[in-house]
Amino acid sequence: MQSFRTELENPVVEKDIIDLEKKIRAFREGKIHDEKFRSLRLARGVYGQRQPGVQMVRIKLPFGKVTFKQLLRIADIADEYGSGNLHLTTRQDIQIHYVSLDRTPELWAQLEQDDITLREACGNTVRNVTSSPASGIDPQEPFDVSPYAHATFEYFLRNPICQEMGRKFKISFSSSEADTAFSYIHDLGFIPKLRNGDERGFKVLLAGGLGAQPALAHAVKEFLPEDELIPYIESVIRVFDRYGERNNRNKARLKFLVQKIGLDEFLNLVEQETTATKVKSYTINRDAVKQPAAPEAFNASNTNIDNPLKYEQWLATNVFEQKQTGFYGVYVKVPVGDIHTPEARQLVKGLRGLVADEIRITQNQGLLLKYARKEALPAIYNALAAVHLAEPGFDSVADVTTCPGTDTCNLGISNSMTLSKVLEDVIYNEYEDLIYNRDIKIKISGCMNSCGQHGLAHIGFHGSSLKADKRVLPSVQVLLGGGTVGNGIGRAADKVIKVPAKRATHVLRSVLNDYQANTVEQETFHSYYDRQGKDYFYQLLKPLADLTNLTEDEFVDWGHEETFATAIGVGECAGVMIDLVATLLFEAEEKAGWAKEAYNESRWADAIYHSYNTLISTAKALLLDKGVNSSTQIGVIKEFDNHFVSTGLVALPVSFNDLVLQINQNEPSEAFATAYLQSAEEFLTEMKAAREALKA
Repeated sequence: MQSFRTELENPVVEKDIIDLEKKIRAFREGKIHDEKFRSLRLARGVYGQRQPGVQMVRIKLPFGKVTFKQLLRIADIADEYGSGNLHLTTRQDIQIHYVSLDRTPELWAQLEQDDITLREACGNTVRNVTSSPASGIDPQEPFDVSPYAHATFEYFLRNPICQEMGRKFKISFSSSEADTAFSYIHDLGFIPKLRNGDERGFKVLLAGGLGAQPALAHAVKEFLPEDELIPYIESVIRVFDRYGERNNRNKARLKFLVQKIGLDEFLNLVEQETTATKVKSYTINRDAVKQPAAPEAFNASNTNIDNPLKYEQWLATNVFEQKQTGFYGVYVKVPVGDIHTPEARQLVKGLRGLVADEIRITQNQGLLLKYARKEALPAIYNALAAVHLAEPGFDSVADVTTCPGTDTCNLGISNSMTLSKVLEDVIYNEYEDLIYNRDIKIKISGCMNSCGQHGLAHIGFHGSSLKADKRVLPSVQVLLGGGTVGNGIGRAADKVIKVPAKRATHVLRSVLNDYQANTVEQETFHSYYDRQGKDYFYQLLKPLADLTNLTEDEFVDWGHEETFATAIGVGECAGVMIDLVATLLFEAEEKAGWAKEAYNESRWADAIYHSYNTLISTAKALLLDKGVNSSTQIGVIKEFDNHFVSTGLVALPVSFNDLVLQINQNEPSEAFATAYLQSAEEFLTEMKAAREALKA
């Protein structure tokens, strides 16, 4: 491939993009191991796709905010580099598929011209910081959480403490106790609170997660003052980085670490880490995310509605009054989260002057428009209808959340996208009144990993397979009873039964028919489910799991014509660890260089953390050379003492534990940065020499 250069105003970003291009070239030349390169590109938003030879590029949009100009830029890039489709995700990102790896630096540079990044959209990093899409206009919110989400995004982007963790780390900010950003399934979730009238702070939820083994987050603080937000997140991440699992990615999330060592011990470690954090108090710029300008008054005299009934349904389900008097928020239901680029351009053209120049992507793969005037609503409806985005029932039973599944994902087992459309058709055609019901959420994932959030669904499905007569057929695991309760309390859905995928529509009908027949007045789905009990639903659905009456059609998945066959690739939800001695020593040298660079720029805290990583990488390299593979950084520290220091193979003035863990016993001062960097450089030099001596 040819060398690529870019000209951007931000030298840090420009260096990042050029570095990606160099790494791609080195990978093509065989100079970087495949697995190591995977971790590098994932941290830059480049994700392997099910189809060979192409990539999915994930665009990181903090708290889902995107302007008209940015959306048009993304559409242009999707046409030039991808398949001409924008996929909205449950983490408020936009994904572009079918991108050539060699063109990703160029693509990234194009995005950065409108202040859009790929950095840390994937990989073992702090992922996109999400928030309630209505933050800033939510009538129930104590205050706008957008500036806090923005500050969190900015502070941890490219931060040394979270570049190579054992697993991904997810953070959310809900706008109110309604908890529409699902704090209870995040590594850290925050719900805004006011104390003593106007003192701002947050309720803190810790160590939640979905995946194959869902865990509900622990409420660890009822009120964290706003200026302690960033230091607290940093302390948590530093502990996770040091103690988290790094070999078995299935046990590497924060929830597993807390389960392993206990919540109290984890919180003690977090408290101990506060000495070393870069800041002890961090003032949030409340004006960092300003409210967008409202559109001018609109003359609606020439606006006609072709379908008045559908318009009234849309008004009732997709429109709400903002906390700003006289303005309305408009939710846009986007089927399976896909918007083709011609529709995206037409949408922007139709909405200009009718809503504010700020769109928020929602957690259920839709859009939120802001500052609509009442008289402009008919024109907004027509603009949406022109691009087939005016369906009523946003966030209702008829609004099914889904991941891409087998369409593009390596881990997909059975189809989710077509199934989502089929289930929505069932609602619109057979249960139309349920478009007003926001109590029940239907969510689908193509596998057990819950990218479609099936684990928090009232009615959920995840892709699977079944065997019958020595043949394999696509199936779905049915889950019931999950969802948001409020104020940080949530429910993980129960696995009830597995049925052939083509019977998912019958499952939906059976549950909804029973719900309509047996629920009592004002009863929520949760209450109804609890009253009936899990076994009741197992018995209700058991006939659908009967495999003695299969038809040939049931061996063909939704949206397919060929007979089903499981074809699961290697997942890339986070990078794979590289346990190669030479690679680790090279990385140690690279990290020592980053430490020196940060030191020369007087970034003491960054220099210290890069020095810490230099020490860890060097020690791990020597341990691997000896056949010892520790799965945590704290384990590396202990094992190095056991195998090298205690045995006399390596002479240090203190134990390796005491040398390394100075990091959380000292303020990040210039003096400590100087001494710690010197120790790291000396250790790296001496250990390289010791390794050569051991090999001789």
